[in-house]
Amino acid sequence: MASTSILGSTSGGSKIRVGILGASGYTGAELVRMLLRHPNVEIAALTAERQAGKPMAEVFPHLGGYGLPDLVKIEELKWDNLDFIFCALPHGTTQEVVAGLPSGLKVVDLSADFRLTDPAEYATWYGHEHRAVDLQKEVAYGLTEFNRQGVRKARVVANPGCYPTCSLLPLLPLLLENQIEPGGIVIDAKSGVSGAGRDAKQANLFTEVSEGFNAYGVGHHRHMPEIEQELRLAAGRPITVSFTPHLVPMNRGMMATIYVRMADGVTADDLRATLAARYADEPFVGVTPAGVVPATRHVRASNHNLIGVVADRAPRSAIIVSVIDNLVKGASGQAIQNMNVMMGLGETTGIDQAPLFP
Repeated sequence: MASTSILGSTSGGSKIRVGILGASGYTGAELVRMLLRHPNVEIAALTAERQAGKPMAEVFPHLGGYGLPDLVKIEELKWDNLDFIFCALPHGTTQEVVAGLPSGLKVVDLSADFRLTDPAEYATWYGHEHRAVDLQKEVAYGLTEFNRQGVRKARVVANPGCYPTCSLLPLLPLLLENQIEPGGIVIDAKSGVSGAGRDAKQANLFTEVSEGFNAYGVGHHRHMPEIEQELRLAAGRPITVSFTPHLVPMNRGMMATIYVRMADGVTADDLRATLAARYADEPFVGVTPAGVVPATRHVRASNHNLIGVVADRAPRSAIIVSVIDNLVKGASGQAIQNMNVMMGLGETTGIDQAPLFP
């Protein structure tokens, strides 16, 4: 039985009845945490296959006392009782689930299953054929700041990956303004351990992660084609980036240190000015003043992206530092941002919390 809420009743005639598929993972739990404070949402259903039948408080004690529904299997859901779905299932399992949902339900998918527009490229990188090709053609890529109109009209939105979000937000405006060269972009990215998921894995054990950090997926990480796809659309030509992710011993947070070569006559101050102008009216993206480099602690537990630009000593080279919280702007917060746009709500509704510091 669902627990009694310490917030009072979550029901209301005008509230959006939300279901979260895959609520026992980190992104699912973060969706719950943030949606509990969303004034227009009722969390009506939570699913988890292995944890089905348990109250959410047993899986995540910090979410106890909020009147949440118990976890159930997907096949137990009554779709007529829902208005909106967040799908936080692992990639490879999401396509058929989303394709089988009633057509009246809007969906934000947090997996990688609908991010790549080319099914052949998906098969190359994920090792199996895409099983919802027709639906893929209708999906909007949910980098909200660059596809707000597409997100607004879509029934299904593919939430971007954390590394692509952290990398694309600083790079896209500069490519669109032809201020950096498309070739030779190097992205050196680092993520907290929550980015590796909640499943028990040897690589995620404390003794494996603590007191050091390691590169992984070197040369073949699955976020590479997603980054290159969006950069290609902006530049109007194929782009290959050098991208290396690292796992660092902290719970949450992400930093991308990006090395770019500037076009003739362009300075690092010009890059900073372009980014500041592009994001001046964006509530979740900010550019630090000259000489200030952002840190992951500056965006912790928030939906914000902070970007800093520094001139490199090498001629015509600049270093861009971009930080997000991988669980928020890199996943659940951006998903709620997209839901707000899809449902005609104020874009910042429920997700305008200031970062947690220190």
